[in-house]
Amino acid sequence: MDTRALKNPYHDYDGNPASTQALFDSQGKLSPEFAQRISSKVSELLAVMENGLKSADPRDCTSYTGWAGIAVLYLHLHSTFGEPSFLHRALEHVSHSLKCLTRRHDVTFLCGDAGPLAVAAVVFYRLQRVQESDDCLNRLLQLHPNVVRGSGGLPDEMLYGRMGYLYSLVFINQQMGQGKIPLQYIQQISEAVLASGENLSKRLRVQNQSPLMYEWYQEHYVGAAHGLAGIYYFLMQPGFVHAEDLVHMLVRPSVDHVCRLKFPSGNYPPCIGDDRDLLVHWCHGSPGVIYMLLQAHKVFGEAQYLYDALQCGEVIWHYGLLKKGYGLCHGAAGNAYAFLALYRHTQDPKHLYRACMFADWCMNYGRHGCRTPDTPYSLFEGMAGTIYFLVDLLQPMKARFPAFEV
Repeated sequence: MDTRALKNPYHDYDGNPASTQALFDSQGKLSPEFAQRISSKVSELLAVMENGLKSADPRDCTSYTGWAGIAVLYLHLHSTFGEPSFLHRALEHVSHSLKCLTRRHDVTFLCGDAGPLAVAAVVFYRLQRVQESDDCLNRLLQLHPNVVRGSGGLPDEMLYGRMGYLYSLVFINQQMGQGKIPLQYIQQISEAVLASGENLSKRLRVQNQSPLMYEWYQEHYVGAAHGLAGIYYFLMQPGFVHAEDLVHMLVRPSVDHVCRLKFPSGNYPPCIGDDRDLLVHWCHGSPGVIYMLLQAHKVFGEAQYLYDALQCGEVIWHYGLLKKGYGLCHGAAGNAYAFLALYRHTQDPKHLYRACMFADWCMNYGRHGCRTPDTPYSLFEGMAGTIYFLVDLLQPMKARFPAFEV
């Protein structure tokens, strides 16, 4: 491994209940002191972020680096604290976002118009502005036929492709009630993604190794953002693929193919054929692959998937405090979500302890000499994502990596 990470200064969990009692109890509920420390830090960082946003790009509508992402944060704050002013901030930011949609063929939650439309639908819904909410929903669903067809050479991955549109539908159902968007919409996209993966696998003649294969810019990416792990994570969600036998016939052997790419360190390459063991980010490497592994363990019950996921956890503990900063996509906050996923899956307090240590690191925002991202206050690169993670840690069993985890 190279040194894109700073040395982890924290003692690891030693199994002694005394090492966690200042942080959380045996049920995983945070101690009042630690929760209070997080809440005050959240207020402090929010003020810094709001001030910093005065100089943000007025034309960036996206959830990834733009105004819709800030609205996603305020929606989350509203869900957690129930404070009406947070919902009004969300409205302010998403209204800004709707005024500057890309109107291109960018159709994803993170980098396209689907994100602002989905977020706006939820904000209006919570404000009981039903007509406006329905209007945004209808505009979101107008994109659906082109996504299923794959118009304009649409890829299948998360950031710019079909899965990124599928997530917007998932987001609506998470926020407005399952069934708000009928499952068949999600299944149509999943089936198009399966067909696309089968075609490429046959074209490359790799169907014996991996019945599905995907590419983005001629590379076979592995991670959550552009790659196989992110796609398989969604295809293994219950009901997303109508024919369950296809999940066993096509998805499982393809997941196993990703498992075979593992480095001796327990980390994963950014692309197939790239043998540099460098990146420990949600977008590339074990912090994104772990979600695929945990889902595979849930669905297929094979112990090896959990073993590999726990190995990802070790990699992230040792190499996950990144010089790149505190963000979600490639930073300490995004990496910490892997521990929360492991905690929910295993209930082992070690993982919650590790998430709390990464939170401590994030609460010392700016003190480690990390790089300043291009969009320093945004959801996926900057401070908004770090705040989102700190708020999520207040309810560890409910925490989900934003704009990705189901």
